[in-house]
Amino acid sequence: MVKGMFRNWLGVTENEETIASDITNLTETVADQEKTLLICTIATAVAVIAITSFVAFCIYQGVKLEREKEKNSLDQDTPDAKLSNVSSLISSKLNELKQRGVISTNATNFIVEPPSNRAHGDIYTNVAMVLAKHEKKNSVKIAGMLAREFKPFDEVAKVEIAGPGFINMHLKIEVWHGILKQINELKTEFGTLDIGNNQAINVEFVSANPTGPLHIGHARGAVFGDVLANLLKKVGYKVTKEYYINDAGAQIDTLIRSVYLRYKEALGKKISIEKGLYPGEYLKPIGNRLAKKYGKELLEKQDNQVIRDYTLSSILEFIKEDMNLLGVNHDVFTSEYELQKSGKIEESIKILSDKGLVYEGYLEKPKGKESENWTSRKEMLFRSTKFGDDVDRALKKEDGSWTYFASDIAYHFDKISRGFNNMIVELGSDHGGYVKRLKAVVSALSDNQAKIEVKLHNIVNFFENEKPVKMSKRSGNFLTARDVVEEVGMDITRFIMLTRKNDMVLDFDFAKVKEQSKDNPIFYVQYAHARAHSLMRNAPKELPTADPSLLKTDGELFLIKTLAKWLDVVETAARLYEPHRITFYLLEVAEAFHVLWGYGKSDLNMRFILEDNLGLTSARMFLVQALAHVIASGLSIFNIEPLEEMS
Repeated sequence: MVKGMFRNWLGVTENEETIASDITNLTETVADQEKTLLICTIATAVAVIAITSFVAFCIYQGVKLEREKEKNSLDQDTPDAKLSNVSSLISSKLNELKQRGVISTNATNFIVEPPSNRAHGDIYTNVAMVLAKHEKKNSVKIAGMLAREFKPFDEVAKVEIAGPGFINMHLKIEVWHGILKQINELKTEFGTLDIGNNQAINVEFVSANPTGPLHIGHARGAVFGDVLANLLKKVGYKVTKEYYINDAGAQIDTLIRSVYLRYKEALGKKISIEKGLYPGEYLKPIGNRLAKKYGKELLEKQDNQVIRDYTLSSILEFIKEDMNLLGVNHDVFTSEYELQKSGKIEESIKILSDKGLVYEGYLEKPKGKESENWTSRKEMLFRSTKFGDDVDRALKKEDGSWTYFASDIAYHFDKISRGFNNMIVELGSDHGGYVKRLKAVVSALSDNQAKIEVKLHNIVNFFENEKPVKMSKRSGNFLTARDVVEEVGMDITRFIMLTRKNDMVLDFDFAKVKEQSKDNPIFYVQYAHARAHSLMRNAPKELPTADPSLLKTDGELFLIKTLAKWLDVVETAARLYEPHRITFYLLEVAEAFHVLWGYGKSDLNMRFILEDNLGLTSARMFLVQALAHVIASGLSIFNIEPLEEMS
């Protein structure tokens, strides 16, 4: 049912990470507005529970220590301080044992992980076996000693020894109830971290050639970059969103010739668009405006700077308008053409040359090229291989002009000069060959002080009623990002673009994403949030103070543990630069909630609102409130407004 639904929607294979792999056996979801009633069961969900346990233990330890210092005052300014690591707790205990003379050395490189089998507890460690090698003692005996040391932890309900000395720990139910309180204290700020420490980071994305409006493929990169930037802001980075305007080179020359023809056409001249030019209808308005503004003045000036500047300015406005419809706005636009004019290429190449990283030499024949297409010649090269690249890179073409890579060197030199030592570049998957050379030149220019991460987004296969649609600027027949957003809306477009990992192919069916049903992932998440608010609106107005300890059922605890996972999801997504993890998590949360809600159809005692048990109703509303906070926190990263009612 839902598992299959999301597997089909996301196009995920058995080996891929999906929310469906964590929760199985879901049969029906019940919706007030839906005709279908879903009665649900929760399967083991081992990985989710175990990972959540790991995170929860860390969070709870942090909250406890902080409250001891602040006397129950929650410091919302430094939420990351609450993410104490279990490994650190164990290391502290080992230090204590060494000081007491119980052990003679500290163990390092031990494992703290969630067990694959939920019955084995919430977390396990092999620290006893690692320590046994140093102490030259029996690992089971050491495990027994450590188990006794771990038992005084307030949060640990039970410590067990398994196999050759694994230590399994079961956490108390109070851990989960404490996390629920923390969520409702922090509200939507739960998930806001400070791992970035206000470091400056430059996120360059889209950077599409300014030869036409954005198509849906560009939209994927735009959404990825924008949501990633929001995610990095949420974890404490000072983010600059940048667009690199590729306004130099052969494609721009082709564009200007194409616009010149449209200009002549607007003046009543008969034109013939030769092969290789851009025939798109979107160029006609530019030609018309040129004709209206300049009359026949530009007829004999095909390469006129006026035509060039006017064309690029007009198309860049198209692109900005398209991105605005997607909810994307950049802080900085940098022109390749202006960088070249300013002498940045020469300046950056000189810096590399002074470091002995530029030389005249010969490259080996590239693999896969026919002999007649390649000739060996002496050329200016950058010692890219010194920094991990496969080959050294040419800096000048045969005609003596700078290569595109030379422009890239100047651009990244400019970024470094502006104070960016942390950079992320989003590119299409067809630019995979640029990854190593970009990393090499950033290392060379910064003496290994600056870092750059290149994230590649794969293609979008676009379908219209299950029929493939080809998109090409030169054919003039392509679907723009504007077309999609105006038809299905910004929220749906942004969410769907992150239903797959960035480097995987995404199938975008125009008809499917317009559906307002449970088959639409963003609808499914929004419905969970709206359902939560519906429950809170319909609950009795006068309720006793919520007592989370009343939440004891498997379904309730499963949802709490899923919510507790949010901090870990945010941190992992930010550290790996993988915003799709937020999408998957929100679907997981929504599913867990819909499952729990569905229990009430077969068991009246499982309903969230119980008129004859206001204490339990209050506790369940407390859980519902936490759910709403977490979903709202997640959607805020997408710049999506959480709905309190479904239209």
